[in-house]
Amino acid sequence: MNAILQAKAAYRAQARTIRTERGLEYDALARITHRLKSAAEEAGGIGPLASAVHDNRRLWTVFATEAADRANPLPGELRARIISLAEFTRQHSGRVLRDGADVAPLIDINLAIMRGLNGNGGTA
Repeated sequence: MNAILQAKAAYRAQARTIRTERGLEYDALARITHRLKSAAEEAGGIGPLASAVHDNRRLWTVFATEAADRANPLPGELRARIISLAEFTRQHSGRVLRDGADVAPLIDINLAIMRGLNGNGGTA
């Protein structure tokens, strides 16, 4: 089989993969968390960090909006905790950007949620 046929076969197999909502949420958190970590470790200025923090805050706004929907099948207590985490994320993001607060709490929250989405209490 030549390289083009192999590439097409690999693409078809990937395109048929069905992604769960949990998997999509995990992937989004993983991408943003990686960006937060990288930006925090770099000395490249506020730009990359501001972008990652902004995208993280937007993701948590989506989580809160979904959790606030009465049609959401999650238990009410869990939905309330998600909304609370989103509010903390919003407030702490402002402190990171305005006051230079540590980004680590945002990363820690994301990693904890990733562990939950992954279905284990171990590492994400």
